[in-house]
Amino acid sequence: MLTDRFQRRINYLRISVTDRCNLACRYCVDGNFPFIPHAEILTYEEIIRFVKICARNGIRKVRLTGGEPLLRRGIEFLIKEITSIEQIEDLSLTTNGVLLEERIDLLKEAGLRRVNISLDTLKKERFRYITGFDEMEKVIRGIEKALNSGLKPVKINTVIMKDINDDEIIDFANLAKNLDVEVRFIEFMPFGEAGFWNEKRVVPSESIKRQIGEFFELDQDVNSEKGPAVVYKIKGGKGKIGFISPLSTHICRECNRIRLTSEGMIKPCLFSDIEYNLKEVLRRGGSDYEVEHLIIRAVEEKPEKMEKHGSIKKCQRNLRHIGG
Repeated sequence: MLTDRFQRRINYLRISVTDRCNLACRYCVDGNFPFIPHAEILTYEEIIRFVKICARNGIRKVRLTGGEPLLRRGIEFLIKEITSIEQIEDLSLTTNGVLLEERIDLLKEAGLRRVNISLDTLKKERFRYITGFDEMEKVIRGIEKALNSGLKPVKINTVIMKDINDDEIIDFANLAKNLDVEVRFIEFMPFGEAGFWNEKRVVPSESIKRQIGEFFELDQDVNSEKGPAVVYKIKGGKGKIGFISPLSTHICRECNRIRLTSEGMIKPCLFSDIEYNLKEVLRRGGSDYEVEHLIIRAVEEKPEKMEKHGSIKKCQRNLRHIGG
């Protein structure tokens, strides 16, 4: 079992399988974005070996992210191999949904059981403004296909930004009322090189919840899975609403995860500058013991909470590099 200095049990691993993406969201990239050379990305065999070692040390949940993970050729193979590891109890995937409709049958066959879909607007022109592409209809069809295919739960990750999409809060709440989905409102986090992030664009979760409470009656879902989201059922509705509040509350105290970037760096924290070079150990023929030592060091370096110095600390690494 992996336990950090603050007695948090670490049983969750997030893996970025690629830094490539088929969208260019304003809060992620600005102009040309250099991709990591393919040879520097971890191979599936390297990822699988790492997950097996993590599983022996207490990791029970794995999430695949990107970039856009469905751009990685043969990801169904990776899903099948990870779900076959005896100790892994849960495997999920976060996607922008553009390729989901056409790939979902193969993903399910490989063993995928649940999915998170990133969607920040329900307005077509605004989708093009935020992402740089006219692909919203594909994302909507992907959500519908996920629901019809029996993936459960289907979660929709929505980043609310003041004066960008904060006028759609009730529209997204209605989506959760009418569909069996969990809409998760995520506070706008300070990442990367895009220059789009501004503290004034942050809409606190409590403000979003107040707006929704004017139209819907919410009951806290006491049976919701342990994680960063505070989840509510919509009375009389089909779905749920969740709030992820990394800036306005101390969700760090519930953190149970470590991260693996697409180029093979173990990160103890999303906002931490500390990284451990797994790829170097693997590619020089390092032993499982050496890999375990890196994992333990990463867990020991997990901070108690995200540091702030006067104002919110901006993470200089891009989400495409780290993994969402």
